[in-house]
Amino acid sequence: MSGINKGVDWHKLARSRAFWLGAALAVLITVFCVNSIRSMGGEMFSYLVVDFFSTGIFMATPLILTSIGAVFSERSGVVNIGLEGMMLIGAFFGVMVSHFTGSAWLGVLGGMIAGGLAAALHAYVCISHHANQTVSGVAINVFALALTGFLLKAVFHRAGQTDRVTKLANWIMPDFFRNIPIIGDVLGSNTPPVYIALILVVLAQLVLFRTPLGLRIRACGEHPEAADTVGINVTGTRYFCVILSGVLAGLSGVTLSLGQLSLFKEGMTDGRGYIAIAAMIFGKWTPLGAFLASLFFGLATGFKFISQSWNMTSIPTDFLLMLPYILTMLALAGFVGRLTPPAASGLPYRRRGSV
Repeated sequence: MSGINKGVDWHKLARSRAFWLGAALAVLITVFCVNSIRSMGGEMFSYLVVDFFSTGIFMATPLILTSIGAVFSERSGVVNIGLEGMMLIGAFFGVMVSHFTGSAWLGVLGGMIAGGLAAALHAYVCISHHANQTVSGVAINVFALALTGFLLKAVFHRAGQTDRVTKLANWIMPDFFRNIPIIGDVLGSNTPPVYIALILVVLAQLVLFRTPLGLRIRACGEHPEAADTVGINVTGTRYFCVILSGVLAGLSGVTLSLGQLSLFKEGMTDGRGYIAIAAMIFGKWTPLGAFLASLFFGLATGFKFISQSWNMTSIPTDFLLMLPYILTMLALAGFVGRLTPPAASGLPYRRRGSV
């Protein structure tokens, strides 16, 4: 089972062409930033740094949650292209449950369950019936877009977006944490999914690489026949990981509809599910790597929102809107041919003697 214990090879990453391309782009952005704020005092500079990272982490949270779910799914051997649709379903059902119950937390639970059920459908089709995993995922994305549009009209009797509902309130960290320079300012007050995502990164990394459960998951994704031989339930493990990815995608969708906004808009995921998959690949199928890649994309997304307050009139607005997607394509173009996915990822597993 070679490759099961591999993490991110940071030395190889530093030597890669995409790494230096990204570094050059980061330097370019930094030059624009410095040029725009060079006349400001130190206090204003600190404020802008805090604003930049606060917005970046806030925008990265849905990507972090979804990419961690994608890591578990692919590490077990199942490609889940349907994460975009599962996010959209989670976002809608979170708002719908919050609308009828008046509780944002029940909405969070409803969104997670809805995402998990969509993932269970994907798992049933791909694991039990050995269907093409990419086709199934694309079908779920199309289905989710149609389903949420239909239910929006059926339940809320309107098109485009729902009425505003109860959203998640910010959590305020204790004073000793908020008094930490920069970190306290960035993370001192935020929506609950932000803290949940940061905790999940640590837990997921420990579970995958420091526990027997993580070893079983990685074995199913690298060599399912060998895993089956030593008594690991490959089918059950893959079901668990795919459904977990759907639950996290549902939570990610709720983060958009009840954390960042207080309503559901048609197509509000806006390709974030695909960017999360790119972050997983960029992060070499590890939770920590996926987190760093998601943060990278989140900072790029947040940059377009805060650039107006930074008075960066020299940067075209269209470029700022395209920036997250440009970075996604650059990352994939530089890394896809250099990174090796789990050996059995995307391949259906049939036990010997089964039809």
